[in-house]
Amino acid sequence: MDGRTLTGAETFLRMLTSMGIERIFASPGSEWAPVWEHLAKTYPPGTIPQYTSTRHEEVALGMASGYFKTTGKLAAVMIHTTVGSLHGAMALRGALHENVPMVVFSGESVGFAHEPGPDPGAQWQGSLADVGGPARLLAPVVKWSFGVNALSALAGTVQRACQIATAAPCGPVFVSLPIEYLFDVIQANLPAAAALPIHATAAPRGIEQLADMLANAKNPVIVTERAGENPKAVPHLVAIAELLGAPVAEARGTKFVNFPRTHGLHAGFNALATVKDADVIFCLSTIAPWHPSNAAPSAGAKVALLDENPLRQEKPVWGYQSDLCLFGEVEGSLAALLEALKKRVKPGDAARAKNAEAWAAKNNARRQKLHADAMALKDNAPLDERYVAHVINEVMPSDVIYVDETITTHGNLLAAMDKVGIGGYIQGAVGGLGTGLGTALGAKAAHPKRSVVCMIGDGSFNYNPVVGALGAAQEHNLPFMIIIFNNFGYQSQQAEIPHFYPGGHTVTTGNFAASGTAIKPNPEYSALAAIYGGYGEKVEKPTEVRAALERGLKAMSEGKVVLLDVRLKPVNG
Repeated sequence: MDGRTLTGAETFLRMLTSMGIERIFASPGSEWAPVWEHLAKTYPPGTIPQYTSTRHEEVALGMASGYFKTTGKLAAVMIHTTVGSLHGAMALRGALHENVPMVVFSGESVGFAHEPGPDPGAQWQGSLADVGGPARLLAPVVKWSFGVNALSALAGTVQRACQIATAAPCGPVFVSLPIEYLFDVIQANLPAAAALPIHATAAPRGIEQLADMLANAKNPVIVTERAGENPKAVPHLVAIAELLGAPVAEARGTKFVNFPRTHGLHAGFNALATVKDADVIFCLSTIAPWHPSNAAPSAGAKVALLDENPLRQEKPVWGYQSDLCLFGEVEGSLAALLEALKKRVKPGDAARAKNAEAWAAKNNARRQKLHADAMALKDNAPLDERYVAHVINEVMPSDVIYVDETITTHGNLLAAMDKVGIGGYIQGAVGGLGTGLGTALGAKAAHPKRSVVCMIGDGSFNYNPVVGALGAAQEHNLPFMIIIFNNFGYQSQQAEIPHFYPGGHTVTTGNFAASGTAIKPNPEYSALAAIYGGYGEKVEKPTEVRAALERGLKAMSEGKVVLLDVRLKPVNG
């Protein structure tokens, strides 16, 4: 490609397309004027990516995350230099821990009007510049960070950023682009094509060892947390579990639908209880399969790990037993493992079939009890999240995509919502809160014809850039539903004090004010939707839940963002 007639800004856009990037999500600042100028031009389809501007960095970064989690496609993000980059640092830290790839760009100035060309403005020297630039500030929360230091390096750096983001283990990368280079004209041909990395399956020798371990086990158990990130991996996992007669437990922090939740071998979300009597535990794409790490396995049991990042290299400590550790992408590795097991395990083995039947009876009884317990709450007021989740499970369409940014209600929602389809559930936050709404918008942008529902706690909702998210939904016609599980405060903070100080001053006096537990006075959250042309409703009684969800689905089908404020038992304090 001849770059001698292209500005740095147009080169940037064209190089993104050459690397397969179809979408840019942005919350940019004034340094991006050269890019905006080119975005205003008319290009043949497929020449430059589709550009979606939002009003907050966490929304833009959340959209890139939700887009990848529901498509597997890499997206680019444009944010505003040092200050905007710091605003997005929490979301980038989450992407790093989730191994979510994205290429994030910010602008900066390196000339401060002392170089030939347009004056970038007094704000750079006065208030925006930091020593080392934004790339230095963001380095701790991304996989790779670089400030482009020569015009000739711009095109190659865009390529390299995309490659590093998608190399195993995946993660966010950060590049700062000086505004002077965006204005300038490239004085050399652009680099040759650069392919994105193809991820390797686990080593064949390791697959054979894992197959031996599982085939020789009398009571194997599979634990997973994020195998369903690639929905194509799930059928392989199901076939392996059925062949072995092995239960599959999802970790409490599960981030996808990793195994069909109505399957007899789905053992719920308490992995520690499931592995209690296991002689072999297969930890498939897990981050923290149980807690504490030394609580399992039992004496003599063996543990095998398989993932592209099995040792969780971003964690300062980890500490889980590993008798076999395999690095490899999940889908291909599971396919190879299944073939290896078929050579070792006879289908219809009586002992395995008996084991599977016992697990199915136990798991089906557990699910039936969960539903019965939820229905027993149908007359309770204030509302209980278990009943609300039960109704959501019944009412929502089969192709819905759920984005979850709940904390204390998270376990009950997972347990109750067993109709969620493969690829129909993703988490919207890791540790820090504030990206759930953006993640939901990214899922909606990727799947405009599917219903997207963001389940969020009222505490999480307060951390989100709500105005920016609702504005983006309205501006770009991305209607989705927000269900606030509103317990009028921060239940996790409420629970911590009695746990650590059961007889302390806070408990004995009932004064929880210092913990910031309560959110009061409690606002009328549902009123926010109308400001952005949406539909809002406050739900307080069990008899209102089903009808409110149905009205919300109708409003969403009419192109409206929906906000349901579902009011639960208030946090004490």
